[in-house]
Amino acid sequence: MTSPPDAFPYLRASTAGLRHHSRALNAERPTAPRAADRAHLDTLHAHLTALHKLLDQCAEQIRPPHPTAGRHLAAAHTRIWQATAEVHDAFHTLPSTPGTTGSDCDPKGLPEGPPVLTICQRHLAAGHAIRRKTTPADLTPLHGHPTRAS
Repeated sequence: MTSPPDAFPYLRASTAGLRHHSRALNAERPTAPRAADRAHLDTLHAHLTALHKLLDQCAEQIRPPHPTAGRHLAAAHTRIWQATAEVHDAFHTLPSTPGTTGSDCDPKGLPEGPPVLTICQRHLAAGHAIRRKTTPADLTPLHGHPTRAS
């Protein structure tokens, strides 16, 4: 069964936006957005965090009537968290803006200001949410090194 063409318009627009952005990056035109700066990773992190929340909601709704499908969505939820954590870590490895100091997230004293404050707050909130539903073993990425849930 397929969805009617007008179903999920915002989700379809988000997907189209990602495809457009990816094509613009691949075009290597001078007007293409730069991919390797902190603002870009902050925006990508926001997208992944929203997708993470959506997958969690879908898994919760599908799990009772269809447990196997719910487990698959729960696994996808975990993998999206891993991707989100890697983007967050990449953000912190990029040079900080001039006049500020780059540092890891610290819930007691978040570094710099926007966008660091934004990405760190978002990441800490998502980390709290995933720790309520996931074990540390589940959060270990496939490539072997542990992903921080902070």
